Amino acid sequence: MEQYQSDSLSAAQLAAIRRTLTSGRGALSRRSMLRAGGFGALTVGGLAALTGCGIPPAKREGQGPASTDFSAKEKSVNFSNWTEYMDTGEDGHSRPSLAAFAKRTGIQVKYTEDINDNVEFFGKIKPQLAAGQDTGRDLINLTDWLAARVIRLGWAQKLDAANLPHAFANLSAQFRTPDWDPGRSYSYPWTGISTVIAYNSKATNGRKVDSVTQLLDDPALKGRVGFLTEMRDTIGMTLLDMGKDPAKFTDADYDAAVGRLQKGVDKKQIRRFTGNDYTSDLDKGDIAACVAWAGDVIQLQADNPDIKYAIPAAGYITSSDNLLIPTQARHKTNAEKLMDYYYEPAVAARLAAYINFVCPVDGVKDELAKIDPDLANNVLIVPDKEMARKSHSFRSLTSAEETAYEEKFAKLIGA
Repeated sequence: MEQYQSDSLSAAQLAAIRRTLTSGRGALSRRSMLRAGGFGALTVGGLAALTGCGIPPAKREGQGPASTDFSAKEKSVNFSNWTEYMDTGEDGHSRPSLAAFAKRTGIQVKYTEDINDNVEFFGKIKPQLAAGQDTGRDLINLTDWLAARVIRLGWAQKLDAANLPHAFANLSAQFRTPDWDPGRSYSYPWTGISTVIAYNSKATNGRKVDSVTQLLDDPALKGRVGFLTEMRDTIGMTLLDMGKDPAKFTDADYDAAVGRLQKGVDKKQIRRFTGNDYTSDLDKGDIAACVAWAGDVIQLQADNPDIKYAIPAAGYITSSDNLLIPTQARHKTNAEKLMDYYYEPAVAARLAAYINFVCPVDGVKDELAKIDPDLANNVLIVPDKEMARKSHSFRSLTSAEETAYEEKFAKLIGA
């Protein structure tokens, strides 16, 4: 595993962070985000501070230091999560699944929606983690790239499989072996985020659009094609279309993908690179087809029957948000029991019915069908075997790669 050498972020990396927080994955439709148009952008001052002190380099691998576990004496767990990333009762305030967990186990959950974006949240807890102190949180939810960083820093506790029987048994195969946490020794996914191709069938005159090749080469789509400003999604989907594995690609492969997209820019096939603001243009038909996030597609389809999606034969990119237990957390066992609880299919179904993201729990379909048969049959929420087989992850990058790749991508998209 690579060792990070620099504490600072390049200008291209900072620009990428700004994009992801204002209109990209950092503003992705965790229900409220799509309704509100994205929020939680880091301030200019915050980004400046990040440049100065940096996200610390990953200096070592391995298990974080063992903490004293007060779970047996203190029947509580502190859980930090993203806004509206949990099922809610009809009153809009209660948390039915958390209440049921407390009733069953006697463990009270202090649930806090204090994650608006990864970088900002990491800035809150980094000083305590670096000092070997308790962050006041027993369970946190981080997107894969930051989860990888925290694990490499040794700031996540290794999980006790004995406390996670449902998670171990029911974790979907497509999420079991990320390169940053093989075998899920330190993390379990909360949800998956899929990148697919979306199109407006009215704008395409009923023609299906189902490949990056079609997006880049079909003259009927010229000037009405969109790609994402998120490097991993746009480059990853292009690599797949070129027959390359996003989990194993080389520098030459990356450059070839950028070159292919540049041709699409030069011949004005690509209308623009966007964050989640593509949804309005796709809905109106100004963008006929684009690389899109599945969560947006589900929301758009609720109001516009012309919005369709396709899974390319070459496959699609999947990322994930992941549960981890920070070092020095006071209630490790209680946190593991809460993690495991959400891998019970009936509980996972309640959560999936509310948030509409990819559910990483095998066996959830039958339980979800009891709540909403349409959701249970939606492969964007419950992937079938064929959908899961086509899922690919973008590999972890070294610090040098991250800098070089983001600089090339920024030039491509004109950022």
